[in-house]
Amino acid sequence: MEKLNKTNFNKVAEITLLFWLMKIIATTLGETLGDFIAQTLNLGYVVGIAITFLFFIVVLTIQLSLKKYIPVFYWLVIIGTTTFGTEISDFIDRSLHLGYEWGSLLLVCGLLLTLFLWYKKFGNLEFYPIFERNKEIYFWIAVLFSNSLGTAFGDFLKDNLGLSYLQGAMITGAIIMMVVLLHYFTEFNHILLFWIAFIFTRPFGATFGDFLTKPVAKGGLDLGTLNASIVSVMLIGILILVSHQRIKKI
Repeated sequence: MEKLNKTNFNKVAEITLLFWLMKIIATTLGETLGDFIAQTLNLGYVVGIAITFLFFIVVLTIQLSLKKYIPVFYWLVIIGTTTFGTEISDFIDRSLHLGYEWGSLLLVCGLLLTLFLWYKKFGNLEFYPIFERNKEIYFWIAVLFSNSLGTAFGDFLKDNLGLSYLQGAMITGAIIMMVVLLHYFTEFNHILLFWIAFIFTRPFGATFGDFLTKPVAKGGLDLGTLNASIVSVMLIGILILVSHQRIKKI
């Protein structure tokens, strides 16, 4: 009989260096693809929200129906939250005209409320492994708020503080590095560190995405949203294949 282990029933990715690399690429893709839909195709943020929400719901439904972690579907949901999160953040700022400060505050409140309800129901905020469907739903709601918040914070650094894309990436990268050091050299709460890192990898990837797509006059490389999205899809596709190979060896 096959020996049972946590991979037989667990629904989410293990938190490793590969996870964080894929998370950053997924957030870069979310930024470039979200901008491609709303801006390059000129569909606007309302239509962009509708398209990305539909994609998110479809892949999330598939993910929730699975009995164990399958990388391709898990990461499609992550990509769904990053693209949908991009549209939500931009809609709050540019369509509702609330600004990134109020948008960030709203999203922080949504994230904290989700984590509070999660803790109240399960008595903990452990994010790996996850077996229960109800806990997984809380996890994905928190991920969506986190990625939306990360987008708003990244745009706040650029538009409100006037930082360049590389400067924004350096600031968020420094925060991520501090989280890594706290994780390895202190007894700081690992759950809090995870959500801080999860939030700040979003603006790190988003500012890198903007660096790839924006005009040279604005400090970017002017690759365009389509070309940058294609490159990101290829990179994360390769890493998803690597993830599948790693699972087969377990």
